[in-house]
Amino acid sequence: MENPAEKVALRLFADWSGNKAEQILPLPPSGSNRQYFRIRSGKTTAIAAYNPDKRENLAFLTLSRIFLETGLPVPEIYAEDREAGVYLLQDLGDTTLFSLLPGGRPNNTPDGGGKSNTLDGRRQSNTPDGSRQNNAFDDEITGLYKKTIRLLPVFQFDAAKKIDFGICYPRHAFDRQSMQWDLNYFKYYFLKTSGIQFDEQLLEDDFNALMNRLLHDTEKAFMRHPGAMFMYRDMQSRNVMIMNNEPFFIDYQGGRKGPPAYDIASLLFDAKADLPRPLREDLLNFYMDCLEEKIPLNREAFRRSFYDFVLMRILQALGTYGFRGGIEKKGFFTRSLPYALRNLSWLAEQELLPGATPYLNKLVLQLAARKPAELIPPPNEGLTVTISSFSYKKGIPLDHSGHGGGFVFDCRSLPNPGREEQYKLLTGLDESVIRFLSAENQVSEFVNHAIEMVTSAVETYKKRGFANLTVCFGCTGGRHRSVYCAELLAGYLRKNHNIAVYLTHTEAGNWETEGHL
Repeated sequence: MENPAEKVALRLFADWSGNKAEQILPLPPSGSNRQYFRIRSGKTTAIAAYNPDKRENLAFLTLSRIFLETGLPVPEIYAEDREAGVYLLQDLGDTTLFSLLPGGRPNNTPDGGGKSNTLDGRRQSNTPDGSRQNNAFDDEITGLYKKTIRLLPVFQFDAAKKIDFGICYPRHAFDRQSMQWDLNYFKYYFLKTSGIQFDEQLLEDDFNALMNRLLHDTEKAFMRHPGAMFMYRDMQSRNVMIMNNEPFFIDYQGGRKGPPAYDIASLLFDAKADLPRPLREDLLNFYMDCLEEKIPLNREAFRRSFYDFVLMRILQALGTYGFRGGIEKKGFFTRSLPYALRNLSWLAEQELLPGATPYLNKLVLQLAARKPAELIPPPNEGLTVTISSFSYKKGIPLDHSGHGGGFVFDCRSLPNPGREEQYKLLTGLDESVIRFLSAENQVSEFVNHAIEMVTSAVETYKKRGFANLTVCFGCTGGRHRSVYCAELLAGYLRKNHNIAVYLTHTEAGNWETEGHL
């Protein structure tokens, strides 16, 4: 049965497209509490989003329309139900800028090490200390970054002229109050849980000094710019979708009035993207060139403030890693920690930490010298097995874990209850269909072989510390045989193995309302 958000999403999709949805699939959760679904009917697809926070929804929808009016590549808004907190967006696919980077696909080792395939088949090139070789970032990647960066000033200056910053959420501007929130986030969720002792008053004194520098340097860099500037706030490679070799932008609902240096600092020092240092310098100069096409720029003042904002962004990210990884036990965030610490170490080595914050700089050096697991113990996530039933007419489901492996079992050779009139409108969840299939020796042998193969893989994956295993069962319609087999495997694993099992029937949105439903 669909949850309330899914029901609203399916209604919006039907009203917008004129067709009943054939498939609704939940997308993997991210750092926020928003829920996303991909809905499809034939070749028509859309992304549905559910967020109970109405103010955040208002910010996102309003900014989206302004950006579209400005000609910026953001998802179109197809439909919305503001009261229910559900809206329907253009489907931009699954390829992010991050996923195209060397090593961009998440891997399954507990420490995040080793090589992994990217979406387009490239591989990460690692040096012995874990840093990437510069030549692993080719001209195509550099070109995509430059396309992305060229559009940043359009957000920051052109679109800013049309924005009523009163709608921005949770605050209208990245002012002293907003900066204080971020610094407290770092202090309470990361520093205080890290075990490092510190003098809170000396740290607060340096926080104030850092905020004063950021506010002063931004004003100096743009002293001849009279208007407000928009700060995207979460400009990172995971928030840039790539479609037809062009960037599209998502997740700007936290944008507000603020300094442009923060956005380029966020993008170039995006922790796990781990851009090579020469490339960062090249892209920073390219960004300043793009800025100068829009407004007069004091490049020396901008460059100085840029590294202050790099520090500010890393501290904010560490707070996120502490909360999401240390408290909520989401391992994705702890795996980014080594990259953030390496960036802090580099700032210190290059003497780019602010001279006005000597105590904060001392703490930064202590953090950079510690092992990531000493600061945030990695959560014992164990293994998650994702099991899906699907229709071969629609194709094998995408593996959103990024693992790229697992099993696909073809159930089409099994006896098909769908050919029997009394079972056509039923599914593999219905008792009569279950009795039909369980009475067939061929089906029992098939399922037992599948369970044996998957169980062997589960034991191996657990020993090796892998996080994800994907298992798909396909039949002609994704309704009877594949559903029955997927249910049996899920039940067996839940009963006999201490692992997380996530089961989805991809064609459930296309089942008739009669029979089981």
